[in-house]
Amino acid sequence: MQENALEKQDHGKPKNGFEWLSTVIIFFLLVLTLIIGTGEMIHGQLLRMGEKLYGDPDTGMQYSFLRAEPQQPSCERNINIDAQVQKQLAANKNDEFADFFGVASAEEIRASLVAAQASCEEKYQFYEQTLKYIDKNPSVRTYRAFETTFFGIFKFGTEYRALLLMLIFAISAIMATFNTHHIGLRAPTSKLDYKVYGVFMILGNLFLLSASIFQYQSAMNAGVEVAPDLKIIYWIWMILFSLLSLISLFKMIKPPVATTTHRSIGLALLSVPLYAYMAILTGTAFSFFMNYPMGQAIYLGQLIEFSNIFLSLSLFIWAGMLLKQTRVVDLFLNILRPWNFAPETLTWLILLAAALPTAYTGASGIFVIAAGAIIYREVWNAGGRRQYAIAASAMSGSLGVVLRPCLLIVVIASLNKEVTTDLLYHYGIYVFLLTSTIFLLISLILAKEKFRIASPAIALPNSVRALVPVSPYILIGILVWAFYKLALDTNLNEFTAPVIMPIILLALVLFDTLRRAPEPLPPVGHWDETLKDYETANAPSPKPRERIGFFKSVGYATNETIGHIGALMVLMALSVSVGGFFERVEIMHVMPTDLSSIFLAITLLAVMMVLVGMVMDPFGAVILITATVAPVAYAYGIDPVHFWMIALVSFELGYVSPPVALNQLLARQAIGDAEVTEADAEVKHLSFYYRYERWILPLMVMIPALFVVAYVPYLFKLFGWYH
Repeated sequence: MQENALEKQDHGKPKNGFEWLSTVIIFFLLVLTLIIGTGEMIHGQLLRMGEKLYGDPDTGMQYSFLRAEPQQPSCERNINIDAQVQKQLAANKNDEFADFFGVASAEEIRASLVAAQASCEEKYQFYEQTLKYIDKNPSVRTYRAFETTFFGIFKFGTEYRALLLMLIFAISAIMATFNTHHIGLRAPTSKLDYKVYGVFMILGNLFLLSASIFQYQSAMNAGVEVAPDLKIIYWIWMILFSLLSLISLFKMIKPPVATTTHRSIGLALLSVPLYAYMAILTGTAFSFFMNYPMGQAIYLGQLIEFSNIFLSLSLFIWAGMLLKQTRVVDLFLNILRPWNFAPETLTWLILLAAALPTAYTGASGIFVIAAGAIIYREVWNAGGRRQYAIAASAMSGSLGVVLRPCLLIVVIASLNKEVTTDLLYHYGIYVFLLTSTIFLLISLILAKEKFRIASPAIALPNSVRALVPVSPYILIGILVWAFYKLALDTNLNEFTAPVIMPIILLALVLFDTLRRAPEPLPPVGHWDETLKDYETANAPSPKPRERIGFFKSVGYATNETIGHIGALMVLMALSVSVGGFFERVEIMHVMPTDLSSIFLAITLLAVMMVLVGMVMDPFGAVILITATVAPVAYAYGIDPVHFWMIALVSFELGYVSPPVALNQLLARQAIGDAEVTEADAEVKHLSFYYRYERWILPLMVMIPALFVVAYVPYLFKLFGWYH
């Protein structure tokens, strides 16, 4: 197999000073996000630890008294009470309102002064006692400085969470634009591609800049004071889209080196980023047909409104890229390799195993980016067709989106009070079992060789030996989980996973880099049908993994994270804008209101959600469906949990369906254009199915799955088989 994206060792390596600077900044912003996410639980433990270390029940001293340097009381400790009584009496005589309010007697004044002096003395005694206690325990000041500094950072981050997201988003979008990293149907390769790419990017960003300016002017002229942090966010939007427009202009004038010479305008249009099309579509509609020039900026504000979710998504992407810097996936696959399974069986097992990390990395696309290339290589090595291996890579992130603790379900539950995460995850398990089983059945039906397995006497010992290198990674994950569980009283669930998973992955990266010598990758030999052998196939092994340090590994992962955050979040932001456009044109009014059949209602709604999944990212699609489709479904009497199961499967069908097929685009990005081109060339002489297997196979799995999820539960309910 020729060198391609699967074997590049410098993937993610910063190429210049700007990339290094952005990597450092994003790293600290992501770490700050982790601090914010764990801040409350950690700070609570710091306070409890401070009380255990420095609290003294015998003297009544508490750590809360020691969190700041004691201030000397401002009251006068030793006063002449008699003189003060006479002074107050004299003042009362000169007060013209004294008769109206009543005059205090000398005894009353004296009693009040005595009480005040006693209170003052208590303050001095507490001050002296606290100061003496701190001097006696000098480590209090060191611990206090650490605890209060942490609290300050946590408090600042919590108050300016939206601003933090904007900085991450802006830097990532700038670098994604500068590196031509945005998601399109194909990568630009010719001079014409880059020119068309640049024109559309300039137009799209100018529309967004115009909308941001209109929004800022509207806010300033509204007669209501704008909060300082919100004003900063308005300025960031305007500066960002100005820079993106200038960068796009620069890239159009000085494009990257062309790798092809084609002059097809059709291919050039396919290279335009999806978000540029969305920006031009919504910008034209809002500005010229709806008289709503600030519309795009208003819907971009959803990014700020759901800042917690998008910050969590950033952390999940980082976790996915950190996963790529480890050997975890390869080492787990070593457990399966000795059995020499048929490619269809191996792929099914890989997809089952991939469901869990898919759920723990937040969404389907992130895992495809992180592990798609490894899965492709493994399926192809086992004898699977290249097209089949690409389909497996594209689907590797699809099956786990219904499992705990996937972030997408958290978003659904947060936007829809009719459902809970527990219910969605519960029924999601059945959907997962359904889709994985359908995949296995269809793969076996299409397989030339239904079953293949190595001798257990040979495979089992090798498989058991492969567990040894994996065990430290499992142990590290357990230890991090135990630390959060026991030390911070926090379990790993859908709400804490965005914070805990990057910590686990950082620990795994550290372990990988501290090992004396990395274990060699297994030989890459493609199964030869004529030899009926795997090991004797004449295929080169991949280059050995480059040995780099911890900080370089984290740097590479962070740099790659920047590109994916920039590409995915810009697409998500514009998806929300497209959703707002559909909402304003009241697209749901085309749905008939007098449908007599719930089956017809389910069909129409499912088709609509598949179409949404074809053109929008999952998070933008959920926001749109919540506002438009969900109320209609509830009105038709569709159970909310059933509806959202239909929606999730519809989305996943949309993500593997042309014309966009987001997961296919991400799989291509992970595998490399050269490898995909080679896969297409390999089957150009075969039948229609094998030429387009990477597109058709996912559809053959997800379409039956959607039919079952959409109709079978209602049939069971209709016939009274369950309530």
